[in-house]
Amino acid sequence: MPDRLQHVAERFPKSTFRNVDLGESEFIDVNLRGARFENVGFTGATLRNVCLSDVTIEDASLEGMRIEGVLVTELLRAYRQRAE
Repeated sequence: MPDRLQHVAERFPKSTFRNVDLGESEFIDVNLRGARFENVGFTGATLRNVCLSDVTIEDASLEGMRIEGVLVTELLRAYRQRAE
């Protein structure tokens, strides 16, 4: 089994990846439009230069998550306080 699997300029539409370890992988110029992630660990991941338009995050642990350096938990706390 190779140490590093590499796919370049390939298409895998409507694929399913279940119980797969992609730790420390790189995704560069990848289209995940319409993809669904469930029970996925993104701990320590960095998302840079990504389009998050129309993304929904539900039932997620957001501890330590930052957007532009700001803790998301603090943003949500402030939003909820303001909404009261």
